[in-house]
Amino acid sequence: MVTRLYSHPIYLEHLTPPGHPERPDRLRAIERVLEDEKFAALDRVKAPEGDPATILYAHPKSFVDKVRSAIPEEGIRSVDADTSVSPKSWQAALTAIGAANAAVDDVFSGRADNVFVASRPPGHHAEKTTAMGFCLFNNAAIAARHAQKAHGAERVAIVDWDVHHGNGTQDIFWDDPSVLYCSTHQMPLYPGTGALSETGAGNIVNAPLAPRSGSDVFRDAFLSRVLPALDDFAPDLIIISAGFDAHHRDPLAEINLTEDDFDWATGQLMESADRHARGRVVSLLEGGYDLQGLAFSVAAHVGRMMKG
Repeated sequence: MVTRLYSHPIYLEHLTPPGHPERPDRLRAIERVLEDEKFAALDRVKAPEGDPATILYAHPKSFVDKVRSAIPEEGIRSVDADTSVSPKSWQAALTAIGAANAAVDDVFSGRADNVFVASRPPGHHAEKTTAMGFCLFNNAAIAARHAQKAHGAERVAIVDWDVHHGNGTQDIFWDDPSVLYCSTHQMPLYPGTGALSETGAGNIVNAPLAPRSGSDVFRDAFLSRVLPALDDFAPDLIIISAGFDAHHRDPLAEINLTEDDFDWATGQLMESADRHARGRVVSLLEGGYDLQGLAFSVAAHVGRMMKG
């Protein structure tokens, strides 16, 4: 197995206000845990800057221009109540998109069996025309479209286990049956979407979890809803919106998962990818705000990807 890791120093330069949970230290914690010798075989690659034109795969030009014009020359500027930009945010966001698209290229070309992208800002809350929830552009949605446009993928599945529902990804693919979106998330919780009744064109599969749910409920949601939907859909690629804020240590939610749950879920998705997508899995970092919980969960996730 060749597991590739994309990262870049520019991600540390997307600055947020003091005390903000989506902070550069998240990536520093991931970098430290992946320095362990058991990750020596990781194929570490510096993330490329993306083509701005690919943002238009998921967002209209007017919105892209609005985000770019919001970037300040100095300091930090608020986009909404909890989403901010700083002077290097445009370059960081563009490099996050570049890494996601490069990861798709890697698994279709055979340069890697699977890829983990450790980037920020995250993306799954970014709707077609709205930046929100710490997210500017929807990296997973852009990567899914890139797989379709550049590699002829007919069906792409996005599986989102972030504790917050990916309203942005759902919004972008609401009426597009060529993309399956499956989400496990706490409900009620920000952003308030993700009910069972939200099914789009039959391509949206939500599995809301009650507060204080643990491993058994999460795994049952995977086994009863997510995995059968993947088998029915038979995707050419699985993209994981890999948020780790359902960990029991996380301060922003009340789901009680452990590193073992992320290991297990990763293995389940890899088996599904083996059945349907020639093993092609691309994982993109989303949330996870307790540094220890995040680091240990990423280690379990990437470790499972490396095992095959």
